[in-house]
Amino acid sequence: MAYAITQSCCKDASCVSVCPVDCIHPTPDEPDFGTADLLYVDPDVCIDCGACADACPVAAPKPIDILRGGEEVFAQLNAAYYEQRPEHESPRTHTWDEMGGDLDHQLTIAIVGTGPAASYTARELLLSTDAKITMIDKLPVPGGLVRGGVAPDHTDTKKFSSIFHWAYKHPRTKMVMNVEVGRDISHEEVLRHHDVVIYGVGARLDRPLGVSGEDLPGVLAAPDVVGWYNGALDVPAAEVVIEGDRVVVVGNGNVALDLARLLLEDPEVLARTDMADHALAAFRDLAVREVVLLGRRGPSYAAFTRPELLMMPPGIDVVVARDPLTEAELHEAEPGSNAEVLARLPLADADLAEPPRGNRRLVFAFGRQVVGVDGDARVEAVRIAPTGEREGVVTVPCGTLIRSTGHRGSPVRGLPFDEATSTIPHQGGRVMDPATGEPVPGAYVVGWIKRGAMGGIGANRTCAHETVASIVADANAGRIPRAPKSRLTFGPFVRARVDGVVGRRRMLAIEKAEEKRGRRQGRPRVKFDSVEDMLKVSPATSLH
Repeated sequence: MAYAITQSCCKDASCVSVCPVDCIHPTPDEPDFGTADLLYVDPDVCIDCGACADACPVAAPKPIDILRGGEEVFAQLNAAYYEQRPEHESPRTHTWDEMGGDLDHQLTIAIVGTGPAASYTARELLLSTDAKITMIDKLPVPGGLVRGGVAPDHTDTKKFSSIFHWAYKHPRTKMVMNVEVGRDISHEEVLRHHDVVIYGVGARLDRPLGVSGEDLPGVLAAPDVVGWYNGALDVPAAEVVIEGDRVVVVGNGNVALDLARLLLEDPEVLARTDMADHALAAFRDLAVREVVLLGRRGPSYAAFTRPELLMMPPGIDVVVARDPLTEAELHEAEPGSNAEVLARLPLADADLAEPPRGNRRLVFAFGRQVVGVDGDARVEAVRIAPTGEREGVVTVPCGTLIRSTGHRGSPVRGLPFDEATSTIPHQGGRVMDPATGEPVPGAYVVGWIKRGAMGGIGANRTCAHETVASIVADANAGRIPRAPKSRLTFGPFVRARVDGVVGRRRMLAIEKAEEKRGRRQGRPRVKFDSVEDMLKVSPATSLH
């Protein structure tokens, strides 16, 4: 029986490189890799060897005959991809097979961040070079987006942490945790002890709507809500309060769908996840009956991936709000597009000016924008209008408005920053000085701070490959000066400067303590909600 790739696909493409019969596509070398929702197994070629399942960090490939709970649709999606795919000649090698090459001399490299981009970079450096790595993170625990950004009920996706722990535990890696570059120590101080500093710091900020009333309580940024329910230490438990029987979410990407799914989900399902305890208590008390996802443009521009929509929980009505422009666009939907997926949903005469009634419901409303937020002490309603118009305004009663309109990076002190793109300017991962047009010596970037907030976790693998290739090329060309101080003196320097520095042993002890707390409740882990509690887990140790 053939395998099929399911909802948790991360597009890291580990499965592609191990498949003995080249039956998984698109590969990173193929033109539709960047736009595909997931990778697909050709059921007519698959030999049922299971190599893809062994290689996948998130357990996405599964035998077709064991698919259950709505996953059966992925067998159809995998087969349909090959029915529509034109014939082509597969590449003899893939991008990750062409490693950057050997270094002429051993580098010492600091990586700022421990999320997917930073961790993929560490893995590639450790696998393809003899570089010595120092990973630095502002939190006492690693993971970045995997820990703080993946929805709690996406348990397979959270398995990414297991492949990254290999890099954290590697003998050529040092972990320097609970230290923030730019606050506790400077970029220049890190570079003084390392030949190269790579920033994989993500994109934490959101994009404001710029409408009146946006500063009212109850108007929330999606990154804050996601951080809140994931136990992010920089989002206090009391900062996010969700009220009302209707929540309006501006945006229709995967984060917006995550928010809608969780808000409408049975809290007992969430109680089996690693959702933060304070958020779980709040979700038990929610009165949400309806979530409205507002899109400025039409269905063809909906930003979600099909697997996210296909795996909405049972018992929730998912509809598209009827209007002439939306109906016309759905009628002309191109095969394989999000509009085609939406065209299969019921059209509803959704009177958003009225309170929600009946079954729990998710409403896609296209061609609409928020023009104002009304309320006294808190959000009471949002005013929406057809995109680009001021006529036809509808007042929609709601208790909470969430902006899910994309992420923005923030500046790193000591490095150039492009305000227009909210990224650090680069060429092939090399940080570039816009004033001179020259690379900033020893400085590199990876992930969202490099390319903008686009692409899922697996996309960071090819992003990391590009940056590592640039580092190897620059080192071998003599363009990377040697650090004036030894990497061995970095640990003592940081400990003298910063209280509460966490090394590898202590970091792993904190994670084990969270997992132990979770086992008592039948959950993957129960997260600590403060740095202070984390630091009580074990006595301070040296930086290992």
